[in-house]
Amino acid sequence: MAAAGAQVRVFLEVRRQLQSALLILGDPKEGLLPMDVSVMPSWLQMKTPGGCTELQLPAEVRLVPSSCRGLQLVPGDGLHLRLQVQAEPCTELISVFNQSSQAHECCTFYCQSCGEVIIRDRKLLRVLPLPGENWGTLVEEWCCHPDPFANKPLHPQENDCFTGDTFFLVNLRSDLQQPRPEVAPVEMCCLSSENHLMNPKANTKVVCKRCKVMLGETVSSETTKFYMTEIIIQPSARKFPIIPRSQFVQSVIAQCLMELSSARSTFRFTIQGHDGKVYILLWLLNSDSLVIDSLGSSTNIKKFALLEDVLKANSSSARNAVKVLYQPCIKSRNERLASSWESDISVHALTLPSATCLELLLVLLRSSATLPASLRHVNSFQVAFLKM
Repeated sequence: MAAAGAQVRVFLEVRRQLQSALLILGDPKEGLLPMDVSVMPSWLQMKTPGGCTELQLPAEVRLVPSSCRGLQLVPGDGLHLRLQVQAEPCTELISVFNQSSQAHECCTFYCQSCGEVIIRDRKLLRVLPLPGENWGTLVEEWCCHPDPFANKPLHPQENDCFTGDTFFLVNLRSDLQQPRPEVAPVEMCCLSSENHLMNPKANTKVVCKRCKVMLGETVSSETTKFYMTEIIIQPSARKFPIIPRSQFVQSVIAQCLMELSSARSTFRFTIQGHDGKVYILLWLLNSDSLVIDSLGSSTNIKKFALLEDVLKANSSSARNAVKVLYQPCIKSRNERLASSWESDISVHALTLPSATCLELLLVLLRSSATLPASLRHVNSFQVAFLKM
């Protein structure tokens, strides 16, 4: 973005499937009016008494200037207008290693926070998804003989990796002679429905030896559950990818929400910690968004190390994003609503380390704070975008 004295904020929300966009221009604190706006397919130009600002749009986004409609001045936001758009999906996604096509490779497991090697050079012959939480009931209804899987947990073999909604199950039998992540005993907690395959009596916390971040939990003497938000699995031939923590967390959660909503038609989620406490109520609204915010940085959040990487992002880039509604549940907030959601069978529970739940909440709050004022709330819920 090239600017000459003007400080005009540009916020662009694109819906790819609908081929539509909401464009918001202006920041009342910087002296918005009068403003001369030029909309071209690949760039925007805003002239104000303070100067001229130009914003070059990413290559995958093209506006249709003749389709501009719904022009209105919204107090606290600036100028709103809607138009048609031609947008291609961004193809660069952070891999969470949940596809069987990545099997048969020699892989290394890293701690995402610090890059410490957790499992070195493991050849995975099978990468298989675990069945849904209601698989036992389905077996009983469809089988005409006693359930052969009754009370039998599903544990991976030596060269297997089982994937759940938010975790991997890995057999560590061959790693007994190698340095392993620290295992710290913790009090047994209530496990969510997605963990019914495991033995809660063997539940212990696994932490990284270097940075002490919780990576997962032991399931048995040979099987460990690693959370997808804490581990990066790469082919051993590749180097450890340095991905900003906040970008990694929101990308993994966004992809998880999209997969579950597509496979199970589930759109409401509770984000709960490994301690069984609910931290966030999350409602998936849109999964086809692209977001461009030319001045998304905010000086009042620079003290949070988790978000410093976001402030350095290229303001002219567009990323796939999911639009969500959320309610924080920390400090006894929204207890009644959380209880209602927990008892609703249409709501899916996602379990993460408690510290990661707080990280995710901070990312959501930061996203809400950078949105134009009129877009920050829907009824009693707050609005946020999780970028992939």
